[in-house]
Amino acid sequence: MQDLTYPWPGITAEDERPAPPGFHALRLRTALPAGTFESAADALLGWRMHQAVPLLTVVPEQPQAAPGVGVLLRLGPVAAPCRVVWTVRDEHRAGFAYGTLPGHPESGEEAFVLSRAEPGGPVVFTVVAVSRPAAWYARAAGPLGRGLQRAIAGQYGRAMRAVAGAP
Repeated sequence: MQDLTYPWPGITAEDERPAPPGFHALRLRTALPAGTFESAADALLGWRMHQAVPLLTVVPEQPQAAPGVGVLLRLGPVAAPCRVVWTVRDEHRAGFAYGTLPGHPESGEEAFVLSRAEPGGPVVFTVVAVSRPAAWYARAAGPLGRGLQRAIAGQYGRAMRAVAGAP
């Protein structure tokens, strides 16, 4: 099993935890309508949300996200190998995070979490990333790379609305 390229597996599991020195934190929330939690959770943990993102190719080792499952993401010619480091699915939260493996242009962790205050209530989808550039081209991109990361997080939110059945 390949080693993660950062020393804090699970860093995204705690909401609002600050990024370590040298890393950047990104949090992006997307509101989903009430009643979409279960369908959104199924889509998220079954990789359908990732598969709905334009220009992103997703090749998971298993049909469901679970700790230890590897996944290869491709955005155009850029390959980004990852491994799921944690998952959650209970009455009020569902999601997972994957950490970067050698060959990924970034070093860090990205989480995708659905939450609701009460069954049948409104749902919030949150993308959390704690990362820093790893590849030379990611370092050279500087703030543009963080902008691209934010744009992709926005695409995740739009894809989640689509696969969860939100209008």
